[in-house]
Amino acid sequence: MSLLITVMTLAGSCSLGQVNLGTKHFFRGATPAGLSADPSPRTVLVHLFEWRWDDIAQECETFLGPNGYAAVQISPPQEHVVLADEQFPWWQRYQPVSYKLVSRSGDRTQLADMVRRCHGAGVQVYADAVINHMAGVSSGVGSAGTRFTKYDYPGLYRDPDFNSCRRNIDTYQDSDTVTQCELVGLADLNLASPYVQSQISAYLLDLINLGIDGFRIDAAKHIRAKELGIVLEHLREQVEPDPYVYQEVIDPGTEAIKKVEYYPNGDVFEFEYGHIVGESFLGLNNRNLAQLETLGESWGLMPADKAVVFIDNHDKQRGHGGGGTYLTHKQASLYSLANVFMLAFPYGYPQVMSSYPFTTSDQGPPADPDGTTHRIFANGTTTCGQEWVCEHHWTTIAPMVRFRNRTDGQPLTHWWTNGSNQIAFGRGDRGFVVINRDGRPLTHRFQTGLPAGEYCNLLAESCTERLRVGRDGQFEARLPGMGAIALVR
Repeated sequence: MSLLITVMTLAGSCSLGQVNLGTKHFFRGATPAGLSADPSPRTVLVHLFEWRWDDIAQECETFLGPNGYAAVQISPPQEHVVLADEQFPWWQRYQPVSYKLVSRSGDRTQLADMVRRCHGAGVQVYADAVINHMAGVSSGVGSAGTRFTKYDYPGLYRDPDFNSCRRNIDTYQDSDTVTQCELVGLADLNLASPYVQSQISAYLLDLINLGIDGFRIDAAKHIRAKELGIVLEHLREQVEPDPYVYQEVIDPGTEAIKKVEYYPNGDVFEFEYGHIVGESFLGLNNRNLAQLETLGESWGLMPADKAVVFIDNHDKQRGHGGGGTYLTHKQASLYSLANVFMLAFPYGYPQVMSSYPFTTSDQGPPADPDGTTHRIFANGTTTCGQEWVCEHHWTTIAPMVRFRNRTDGQPLTHWWTNGSNQIAFGRGDRGFVVINRDGRPLTHRFQTGLPAGEYCNLLAESCTERLRVGRDGQFEARLPGMGAIALVR
């Protein structure tokens, strides 16, 4: 049985999504022809990890656009190492060889076509920008045919363009070591060099000229914040509007590098968010759902308007990126409920993960023996729930995008809890969510801010469950164990 079908037993399907206080809106302009004229802002990002450009284009048109997703994060588009002897691991994408736009997701023409088609569906495109380093293997041939050796990447970088610390990072308590030495042997670029800065700016500008709307800055923690700022400022001087920038800075609060240093450059991933929510749903370290009412800056998290949040990402799924306890698709019921919470709760810009099954932490995407990534679409249908997990299709996640979009800017109201793992809360007069993390059923009469009327439970397949809110704003419901309800105007 596919994972998608398994999750449908927890909840069903209906439609689109939400946002929260402090979250930016990323969908600009008129609604493209053929899409729903829903006036709600689009406020949810999805990471289509290791998808091909042609599949992303079709996904934008058939699912992301119609279901209200704001943007898609794509895998690094530049030429990368090809590691056949290691069965083409996922991380080969994060070892650049050149800035030619030829990767295992496709070539430059396919990338440009994908961006055009996603824009036509009202979906922005963010590229994963690997600019801290180049490939760390001793020598090889890249995905565009470029032959290289470490510290010598023809036509791009030579030995003097790299930092002089040619050893692995061995402490995170010294900022110079973290930013100037090598992350797991990767050739660390000297971003203090005007030449290196110009090459990186030219690469990012090339992507913007193809229509890319923003960038995830990979390994930003390993670049001095001011040097990264110079690169981004050079870029912003050349384009209008400014690209959206969000940065990978893993800051557990105990190391030399602090996330606040990177706020001037753009938004930042709040890694502690998924850690806290994961532990709360798992019941670890004396955490439970009742405590989440105040989740935000008072917990040591960054300001909501700077934070990009997730339940898991491609690193955390595999225990990489500093470790920590994070839920993944492998714990489908808990993972579904945690995503319902994230997409309903007013904090940050939420990123939904979409991945593929794996048995080892290095395993690459579904592929032929020669490393050619398998198509997701075949004859108009997808292999979601089979070769690809496609969590963003899950019937407990996709409908919550509509909830988040519709409740954008509305405050947290009418918080209710049994003091443990049953919670409910409203989003002003626009929406209301109930989450039952317990194994036992929950029956309760809930107070909401919703106007009187009959509402569809977005998490009941085909909206088969309808609930009536009275003139007093109350409704009565019975939830099964590990169940959820989401009502929206």
